[in-house]
Amino acid sequence: MMPLLAVLIAYLLGAIPFGYLLVKWTTGADVRAAGSGNIGATNVLRTSGRTAGVVTLLLDIAKGYLAVWIAGRLTGGDPIWMSAAALAAMAGHAYPVFLRFQGGKAVASFIGAFLCLTPLAMVCGLLVFTGVVAWSRQISLGSISAAATFPLAVWIVQRPPHPVFLAALLAGAFIVYRHWANIRRLHSGTEHRFSFGAHR
Repeated sequence: MMPLLAVLIAYLLGAIPFGYLLVKWTTGADVRAAGSGNIGATNVLRTSGRTAGVVTLLLDIAKGYLAVWIAGRLTGGDPIWMSAAALAAMAGHAYPVFLRFQGGKAVASFIGAFLCLTPLAMVCGLLVFTGVVAWSRQISLGSISAAATFPLAVWIVQRPPHPVFLAALLAGAFIVYRHWANIRRLHSGTEHRFSFGAHR
């Protein structure tokens, strides 16, 4: 019973649309009607300003971390159910029940979940992300590169139990899949370039 409850809690935590709520509460606007239409931190930054973007990022990371931490507490640190909770939190962000299953790309919740589950490997992933973004000034390329290399980092750096490594593989593949439109724009040379000095 507790393991299933842990996964349900993880999904519901992941499904809290912080970006949508912050923009709605502060400006009355629907962030899905602007920019890329995404509820994640990057689109909130572009459309609603630096503060809203950073707060969204931190809250989305926190909900991923909390989902896995709670699963660990409820299941005695079982790696199977903590891994399932990590994936459930990402699924909640991408397909939130509160927004008719139309959510974000789950990068921040991915970061938070695996900072709890495989912290050293996620630090390596964040270094890849930072390096690629600094070089290309494209958030999407950084996210795709970090997600694609993350399972390798998990295996090399932490050598975790098999369920954790499988979760890392699935999570990395899911992030790449959620960026499919970005991949097409990267290929065509039309992808947006990042600037921290956003709209406001």
